[in-house]
Order: sequence, then structure tokens, then C-alpha cells
Amino acid sequence: MITTDSFHIITLQADDAKSLSEMMVLNFDNFKRYFPITLSTNLSFDDSLKYIQEKRKENVSKTEFTFGIKDVLNSKIAGLIIIKEINWDIKQGEFAYCISSEYENKGWMSKAIALTSKYGFEVLGFNKFQIIAHKTNVGSCKVAEKCGFQWKKTLLNEYTPPNETPLDMELYELEHEK
Repeated sequence: MITTDSFHIITLQADDAKSLSEMMVLNFDNFKRYFPITLSTNLSFDDSLKYIQEKRKENVSKTEFTFGIKDVLNSKIAGLIIIKEINWDIKQGEFAYCISSEYENKGWMSKAIALTSKYGFEVLGFNKFQIIAHKTNVGSCKVAEKCGFQWKKTLLNEYTPPNETPLDMELYELEHEK
């Protein structure tokens, strides 16, 4: 789909299942708070194979779009980008994303979100994207800001992590410049 010198942004294929599962298991502690559902559905090769099949169906039906970030050098899955909470009436979607600790602080996620936003606007026809992040998730907030998303407001009790009380979350938005 999209290629850079360092990574590809791809539609996940069956042969990505092993790498996806390994990435999720290796980053279990990092992903369990903000990515619990995706994590729980990728804890084994078989789970990831089912996950990829389901995500490919969602991509085709345009109910959700899931992309892998794949390292050009070793073909490992380094992260995921998901466009979810899609409202086709107003052409709006929300980004969710995660990256393996092995690939943090390289600027990959900022570049990947910028490129996926452009793809979403130009190819998929979106008008607006949102990112919802907790203020203590500094990396995610920096990604939003680096990609031109504007902070809009604090959403009270917006997200409840597993076995925790609800958290207030920060809403960032990026509108398509026509």
C-alpha cells in the first residue's frame, strides 16, 4: 500500500500471523492498558491468523481498516494502525495504533499516521480523523501533534482500561484540507 525507506504500511496477509503474534506477545505489558482487545485476539499464531482474516473482511466491507507497519529490512510486523469508529455519513474515522517497543522513538508512527491520514483523505474519502489518547500516553499525544492533529477537548470518563476506573481522554482532530 504505502512504502518508505524504513517500513511498508500494508494490508495484513496470512503470512504475517506469526510476526504479528510475536509482536503482541513481546509487548504484552505495553499494550494491555490501551490495546486490550487487539492484544487478547493475537496471543498465538492461530489467534493472529483468525484476526487477520476478520480484519481483511472488515477492510473489504469498509467497517474498519486495519494496517500493519512492516519493517523493510526483516519483514517483521512493527505495529498496527486501525481506522475505527467510522461514520460514513460525515466521513469520519478514529485512529488507534500501537508500535513495538523495538521500534519506538524512531519517528515511524508519526510518519505512518501522516501517510495513512493522507491515504484516508485521498483514497478512502474521509473528511476528518480523530485520535483519542490519555494525557499520560505522551508518545500517542506527540504523534497526534506531529501529524497536525489539533487538540479539541477532554472527554470525561471516555475509556475504561481493564480492571480500572474510567479515564478522561484527550480528543485530537485532523480535517481534510480541500
